[in-house]
Amino acid sequence: MKKNQFNRRHFLRGTGALIALPSLESIGFRRFASAAATAPVAPAKRAVFLGIGFGLTKETWFPDLADTGADYKLTEGLSPLARHKSDFTVVQGCANQFSNEAHWGSTFWLTGANRYSVPGQSMANSISVDQVVAKHLGQDTRFSSVPLASSDIQGHGPGLSLAWDQRGKPVAGFNDPVKVFHKLFSAEDMPLEQRQAAIAENRSVLDAVLTDAKRVQRGLSKTDTDKLDEYFQGIRDIETRLGKDEDWLDVPKAEPPIGEPEPGLKGKHEIEMMYNLIVAALQTDSTRSMTYRMPGQSLLQSLDLGVSAHNVSHYAPGERMEASQARDKAHSQMLAGLIDKLKATKEADGSSLFDHTALAFGSNISSIHYLDNCPTVLSGGGANLKMGEHIVLPKDTPLCNVWLTMLQGMGIGVERHGDSSGVVKELQG
Repeated sequence: MKKNQFNRRHFLRGTGALIALPSLESIGFRRFASAAATAPVAPAKRAVFLGIGFGLTKETWFPDLADTGADYKLTEGLSPLARHKSDFTVVQGCANQFSNEAHWGSTFWLTGANRYSVPGQSMANSISVDQVVAKHLGQDTRFSSVPLASSDIQGHGPGLSLAWDQRGKPVAGFNDPVKVFHKLFSAEDMPLEQRQAAIAENRSVLDAVLTDAKRVQRGLSKTDTDKLDEYFQGIRDIETRLGKDEDWLDVPKAEPPIGEPEPGLKGKHEIEMMYNLIVAALQTDSTRSMTYRMPGQSLLQSLDLGVSAHNVSHYAPGERMEASQARDKAHSQMLAGLIDKLKATKEADGSSLFDHTALAFGSNISSIHYLDNCPTVLSGGGANLKMGEHIVLPKDTPLCNVWLTMLQGMGIGVERHGDSSGVVKELQG
């Protein structure tokens, strides 16, 4: 590192008086010089993915396929987003070609994986797009990514959150707003010396395990060699996490810009608080990659709807369809509120958090358990995507084309993601 450069961790260590100012956590500059001599570098890019499990009401959420462009008519389900119409885009026509589980609305949503791609395994996944973001943009933040979840998983399918690591293994998510708050902002209870000793002990254990594993490496079959390679990758992942923990041992966590959540929040109240925590995490630059696997059943209950999430997904005219439509509107209202907060949160250069965040909302299920035309809403300025549009792509366009376009728009130079076949030129700003 050059003498006149420093990263955020060095900045915090050297200027403790600034730690308590959340607005400074988003500064993002890299060069130490007087304000008169050097302007700050643009704020960092962020990405947020919001998965809803079971799909939406086809008749009242999706815009008419023939009504495209910027002048399309907002549907009933999207109407709560009207004040942000120029700042989000609806994409139709996308699907994950290998998905064939009509109750799994999020398992392959961000990966586009072929579940049968690895011989001998009943299910194989691959890295999710949020973890690609974390790999490229998470080096300078305390948490490479923060996956959020809910104890209510109806409609989502296997997985511990929306996130899957580079080995296709599920990444655990935090399903309680109180725990998320303390993870992000509460000081560590264990003294520094004990935390250092714990990391050293974990490294010692890893070294011993790795030595034993290498002893059996010779003479293995290809299948066993593949399994051992996957095991070694798991060891390397743990080593990476330990290194990151070590880097941040003596750096105090950011001061929380919001108060501690009330315990026991469920449904709509849980989602709204998780959205507040997402903004707080991005505002303090605690992470730049977040996902949220949202609740379904508890959302309906919090809306005083007495139909199960699964039965609502099998809606027909009447009570079930009305419940499905009410759920859709609640999601749109909460999404509009999240966009409000992102726009209202200012960066050090005067721009908004919204200007530097790529936001995606949707599901792998469209409606009534159909797996084509995944509902997809994109918002934010973080990926340089075209906003204010209704875009209809050819049927069964890989959804991963959208994720690839987003990644490249964020400056992440990957050539493909999942089953992508290319970028979506209609989306590029």
